[in-house]
Amino acid sequence: MPITWVLRPEDVARIRFAFSPMWELAASLRTLQDPARQSLHLPWVKCVRPRLERLDMSELFALVPRTGYMVDFITPPPDTPLPDFAQELDRVRRTPPERAAEEAAKVRGTDPAMIERFLADPAAGVARVADTLLAYWETCFAEFWPRVYGLLERDVLRRSRQLAQGGARELFAALDPAVAWTGERLNVDRPYCEHGALHGDGLVLVPSAFYWPSVAVISAPYQSTLVYPVLGVATLWEQGPPPAPGALAALIGRSRARILLALAEPSTTSALAGRMSLTAGAVSQHLGVLSDGGLTVGMRVGKQVVYRRTPAGDALASAGTLK
Repeated sequence: MPITWVLRPEDVARIRFAFSPMWELAASLRTLQDPARQSLHLPWVKCVRPRLERLDMSELFALVPRTGYMVDFITPPPDTPLPDFAQELDRVRRTPPERAAEEAAKVRGTDPAMIERFLADPAAGVARVADTLLAYWETCFAEFWPRVYGLLERDVLRRSRQLAQGGARELFAALDPAVAWTGERLNVDRPYCEHGALHGDGLVLVPSAFYWPSVAVISAPYQSTLVYPVLGVATLWEQGPPPAPGALAALIGRSRARILLALAEPSTTSALAGRMSLTAGAVSQHLGVLSDGGLTVGMRVGKQVVYRRTPAGDALASAGTLK
């Protein structure tokens, strides 16, 4: 059933973007249970499936079934633009048992016995779930997070510019076909929805690679959140940016050429390092040379420095790719 949110002016003013390692981790549980739904993630599935033999995932799979409602307490809306996994896991551990039980009771999966076990002692269940999430993160996800992080970061930067330049109307028009903005109401066409209206705290927009191509909503008692499919997800499991064209590499060096081409979308040093398989120090050094040459420029966004190409950098990158 579609959901309609009424956004008052103060809600529109408080739209913010964030992304969440915990959300991606939880969404990946569905990918593991139904790989055919997201065949583009098969390289990751094939890599991590043998590792699952070390873990007991039955309770997580029961709480996050392949379709339908999954518990919200393991995906609390991010409260900062760049949350880390440890912070989000701590929020999961602090879930009130009564809330966890209420959400678990709504799950309609294929393992009712496991749900009953959770409901028999929800406090112990929350602790078990948090421990399993940590083990799953360390075994199957942490090494891949920089790659996912870079993709989500580029999307947030792109959408933030869109919001700043064209306002809410342009932002929502390009977000997803399931999302429609009327100027006052935000209509989200999705199944399994049991949520109500906004409650005066604005709206968090969260891009997702592992929930792609669907949208999801979270609302009271949590902050209202819309999860939407990230752009460029088909590039996620590529080995990295295409090799730098020979002429451009000869001019400024292979690594600097690759970085310059990767900055077709603004990015941070850490995200570039993850994509390039370079150390953050090496990327920072190369960015310093590119910036001194007038090809890139850094701008501070919160605690992060985001780099982008200058017009001269755009021109050089475009000329290089024509060779």
